[in-house]
Amino acid sequence: MDFGLSEEQRQLKASAREFLSAECAPSAVRKAMAAQEGRLAEVDREIAKLGWTGLIVPEKFGGAGLGILDVAVLLEEQGYAAMPGPFLFSSVLAAYAVARGGSDETGDKLLRPLAEGKAIGTIALAESGDSLAPRDFSTTAIADGTGARISGVKEFVPYASLADFMVVAARGDSGSADLFAVDSSAKGVRVEMLKNLDLTRRVGRVTFDQAAAIPLRREPALYPRLLDIGAVAIASDSLGGVERALDMAVDYSKVREQFGKPIGSFQALKHVAAEIVSEVEPARSLLWYAAYAQDARLADAPRFASMAKARLCDVYSRGTDRAVLMHGGIGFTWEHDIHLWFKRARFNESYFGSPALHRERVAQLGGY
Repeated sequence: MDFGLSEEQRQLKASAREFLSAECAPSAVRKAMAAQEGRLAEVDREIAKLGWTGLIVPEKFGGAGLGILDVAVLLEEQGYAAMPGPFLFSSVLAAYAVARGGSDETGDKLLRPLAEGKAIGTIALAESGDSLAPRDFSTTAIADGTGARISGVKEFVPYASLADFMVVAARGDSGSADLFAVDSSAKGVRVEMLKNLDLTRRVGRVTFDQAAAIPLRREPALYPRLLDIGAVAIASDSLGGVERALDMAVDYSKVREQFGKPIGSFQALKHVAAEIVSEVEPARSLLWYAAYAQDARLADAPRFASMAKARLCDVYSRGTDRAVLMHGGIGFTWEHDIHLWFKRARFNESYFGSPALHRERVAQLGGY
């Protein structure tokens, strides 16, 4: 039995690495960080031509109809490059929610332009306190004929100022969390951008005041499924990020000399690099299984999604900590590129639930 990636997935990974190495170098990332929108518009246009924006969009809406494992492979490479922009939140999470929960009419309206790179989506889930639990939601949706009206405030909405539509989690009539698609230009939607430590990601606060919304209810329990997909997506980005931090630290230790020899020859630095590797490789197989479990709809898919999120974000944060230390004094300066991944690790650690929250969820799903 082959437990590795398919030939097509390996080709996707290799082509993504080649493209992003050329088009999304650290200098380009810093250019996006300095821009108001926080993205590289020219790179976004190119990835649309490559078909990435429609990777998991069903074929009937103009996409490729691929699975979460394929997306995980691509997100790993985007994490390796610290690629800025709304791709993860738009072409993965928002696209997944609409594809699974929306009608054919909704899919044709929202997913087709998204797959073509002509529209951007995002997700609006968390509220004050960064809780993802439906019991903590104050955002409500009231049925209004065939649609609904949403009122409430959502925090940390990625690229809210760029999005053409938002997938919003709100408490419906039953008290559980339902998902709704909201046109960002609709009356009653107000966006306020927030300051963020990681400038490769942009977030905002969105206020909804009786905003018109389209219910996404075709698939039962869609909200928990979206949380699982989000956990796997962030874990994938984290795997690529920690790999890049390790590569940078090792490369630096080969050229930086101390006492007449490369610092990489010192036993202490060899141990630090080995510790990172010893955490990354087992985490890779955990992530691949977690992504595969989402595609195969296995019973343990939610548990492994949380395991992957908790483990990979811990590994990413520790790995970038160690990589900064391996760079010595230069690693503590903003001018050095290692900070791009160090700060992205902090964003990933907190977004879609902390490692502690996901470990608790793993215990609950395991019956403890």
